Amino acid sequence: MPQLPSPLRRLLPLSQTLAAAATATATPAPLLHLSRRLFSSSSASLYGFPSPRAACLRALAYRGGQAGGGGRRGHHNHLLRRGNSTLGKRSKEKMGGGGGGGGGGGEAEVAFNKTRAEGKDGRKGRSMELKSRKLNPINTICYVQILGTGMDTQDTSPSILLFFDKQRFIFNAGEIDHIFLTRVCSETAGGLPGLVLTLAGIGEEGMSVNIWGPSDLDFLASAMRSFIPNRAMLHTHSFGVEQNVSSSQSKDATVIVDDEVVRISAMFVKPRYNNEASCLNDSNLKPGDTAIIYACELPELKGKFDPAKAAALGLKPGPKYRELQLGNSVQSDAFDKMVHPSDVLGPSIPGPTVLLVDCPTKYHMHELFSLQSLIRFYEDSSEQAGSPKKVNCVIHLGPSSVTEALDYQNWMRKFGATQHIMAGHEIKNMEIPILKGSARISSRLHFVCPHLFPSSGFWPVEPVNDVDSEKNKVSSLQACESVSAANLLKFHLRPYAQLGLDRVSIPSLTTYGDIVDELLSEIPEIKEVPEQISKFWQSNSVGKHMLMVEEPWITENSSVCNAVDENSDSGKLQDGTPLRASGWRKHPKDTPDIPCCVENATREDMEITFLGTGSSQPSKYRNVSSIYINLFTQGGILLDCGEGTLGQLKRRFGVSGADDAVKSLKCIWISHIHADHHTGVARVLALRSKLLKGVPHKPLLVIGPRPLERFLNAYSTLEDLDMQFLDCRQTLKPSIEAFLGDNATESATSQLESTIFAPGSKMENYSRKPASPRDTTALTNLKDVLHESGLEVLYSVPVLHCPQAFGVVLRAKEKVSSAGRAIPGWKVVYSGDTRPCPALVDASRDATILIHEATFEDSMKDEAIARNHSTTKEAIAVGTSAGAYRIILTHFSQRYPKIPVFDEVDMQKTCIAFDLMSVNLADLPVLPKVLPHLKLLFKDEMMVDESDEIQEAVM
Repeated sequence: MPQLPSPLRRLLPLSQTLAAAATATATPAPLLHLSRRLFSSSSASLYGFPSPRAACLRALAYRGGQAGGGGRRGHHNHLLRRGNSTLGKRSKEKMGGGGGGGGGGGEAEVAFNKTRAEGKDGRKGRSMELKSRKLNPINTICYVQILGTGMDTQDTSPSILLFFDKQRFIFNAGEIDHIFLTRVCSETAGGLPGLVLTLAGIGEEGMSVNIWGPSDLDFLASAMRSFIPNRAMLHTHSFGVEQNVSSSQSKDATVIVDDEVVRISAMFVKPRYNNEASCLNDSNLKPGDTAIIYACELPELKGKFDPAKAAALGLKPGPKYRELQLGNSVQSDAFDKMVHPSDVLGPSIPGPTVLLVDCPTKYHMHELFSLQSLIRFYEDSSEQAGSPKKVNCVIHLGPSSVTEALDYQNWMRKFGATQHIMAGHEIKNMEIPILKGSARISSRLHFVCPHLFPSSGFWPVEPVNDVDSEKNKVSSLQACESVSAANLLKFHLRPYAQLGLDRVSIPSLTTYGDIVDELLSEIPEIKEVPEQISKFWQSNSVGKHMLMVEEPWITENSSVCNAVDENSDSGKLQDGTPLRASGWRKHPKDTPDIPCCVENATREDMEITFLGTGSSQPSKYRNVSSIYINLFTQGGILLDCGEGTLGQLKRRFGVSGADDAVKSLKCIWISHIHADHHTGVARVLALRSKLLKGVPHKPLLVIGPRPLERFLNAYSTLEDLDMQFLDCRQTLKPSIEAFLGDNATESATSQLESTIFAPGSKMENYSRKPASPRDTTALTNLKDVLHESGLEVLYSVPVLHCPQAFGVVLRAKEKVSSAGRAIPGWKVVYSGDTRPCPALVDASRDATILIHEATFEDSMKDEAIARNHSTTKEAIAVGTSAGAYRIILTHFSQRYPKIPVFDEVDMQKTCIAFDLMSVNLADLPVLPKVLPHLKLLFKDEMMVDESDEIQEAVM
């Protein structure tokens, strides 16, 4: 079965769970099948035919002030396969003579999409329709299913699916018809912006989904609107009591869904601190602290109709039989009497009930135990009139530190003979990677080259140092009987004959040893590769002056600068500067000289860890953009922070190691406002605030485009983010140099007003504003950050992608060798998302490392122009022109799930980034030599057969 692209940008827990399920079985995961059914109305565009997104795409190049319309704002469609441009000749003809596609031989400019760069390419007036289904209350299949057990990294809340054959409900994740949030915070809703944006791109009119949550949901919706302008994208439904009313005293739950197949009601639980009589007067209470308990009650099934009894009561076969089955009384045909349903129907089967209980902290327990609306579910309640409502299953979403407490276990017993499923964060779940496909590729890379891939995808369980949890932990005799949740564990509710647990779908467990054995069986010749690669490091450690021995596939005529052909259409940059004059020209063949900063580097100077190397949305093998600059004792810096960044930190460094990395962060820098680059920020900030609570510290500096500040400020209403924001436009090179110079305060302000793209230029930013006192304060904080991090400078570079898109330059301070010689500091440049542009070439001069996006392969240059991204050759050409020592490519289209397409002759100073890859400054000399050996891992996946492509399309 070919791999199917996801129609949604899912919340990370759900997308990772689906990916894990698809890996564990021969067929796609149940919800992957479900996605095809859900969106059948748009399946023609999603599976096999050009989607409206691609069909309406026009590769529009800027030509001396002329531009055409562009594609919608967002990212490329992932159905496009390598080597298969969807634009073709038609688009090239529309672009004019030689802007993006070769030929012409004239002095054409390097093309880009001005309409997209100015943010004017969005489709207007889309309805974002909600799905509507005809329900069947009688013949219904129904179950609840665990979608992840709170993640092996414990960075997100567990996700639960309530499945009916014509309706789906998700708790704490996003897909299907309804999303219910048990809390409104980054842990449960961190990926919601990405989901909403992707739904908006489905079909001609876009789609949306009902999002339910307490009144705090309004704060989140308001925050999201800072970068989701179309209100039709957000179908949010908030519910709940007023802040000054205690919900625990209410006997009636809030009913939010009540139809033929299910009744869903909500009960509110607020934390109570310091044993206060009322939890609602606490000054520390934030809106996001409110937790929701959901009760899902299915209607009873009517008993079996008895035709003999109906005949005895004088009824003739016909419509009256149907009325009785529907619960209506009818007049007897033979007698003067009414016939009631109870006269002809057997005993009814009670409808099953499921409770989802989220008790996130010990401070919520008192309110939970006091809920009056839960009393009717207790087995031996003396306050309940009549028989209590039988609960078949209770799914506990709280962490084990809460659910294993003696008081909590005693409360669980009140439900009697109920199936309890413990789905919260448990230590033993950390041994089992949720992303089995990702763990598999990480394990293979670790086996081949543990120097660059120190994370094997598996790690030992870390002991928890929690005195309170140990003190309150119950013994096995005191514990209420329960089962631990497993990924894809089901509890059937309908048909009644199948009521109970179902473990059939649970993926089989795999170990690191199993994956290595599989690899050696599949590729026997790879057994010798680890030893071959380790020799590179042995040689490197003997002497930093070693000569780089070229691999056989590097030839004399394979200069990287051939990427910019003098006879091609790329003779000039977009400002008209010839490539020779701009420094974008062919250089002599690289010498083996190693920069002083690398030659004298220690392993504690700097290391770059790639937490996400894909574009647009998380995939099975690549997360979205995020880079961690590890400065060791001097802290760390995040460059971009897409959704799932925290989870990737924990996969790389372990749970406690990631906590240490978050606590020691000095700065987060965000390149632009597209969701795949920033929606993980709130989760990281919230965790840092929690970890440093009670410890003296400064707010974390966040540098990014101004719209990001509006989102974070609005979001801070829900959770403490403890951050200080600085606009990227206030960190351009002239501004930073002026601020760090002698006339810092006075000269910086004037510089800030005059350095936002030159007036009259093609990319002038008309929304620029003078620096405010707040910006000046943040710049002062930046100065402290640079000092503490051992950096000489950090500044932003305007690039060509969308409004307020930037790259960044980091340069370390020089240090003095033991011989008293000054050693220049290293220089790292990150492009963000961009077309090739002179500003970035200039900023990358003599960089130690240039990290450049390479979204598209070289044969898809038209798409690169239309989306304002770069091809592989273009990215390498930027670094070579600037004289960068090493180039690392990242931000690959998710159409290349494991390894992107590249030309071997271009890779003599270049490396391809993978998720969880760590590149130490001291390892740079050997970096390009490793790639040919890594290719052996993917030898069967470098090219896609055209017949496979056609087969996938028709699916």
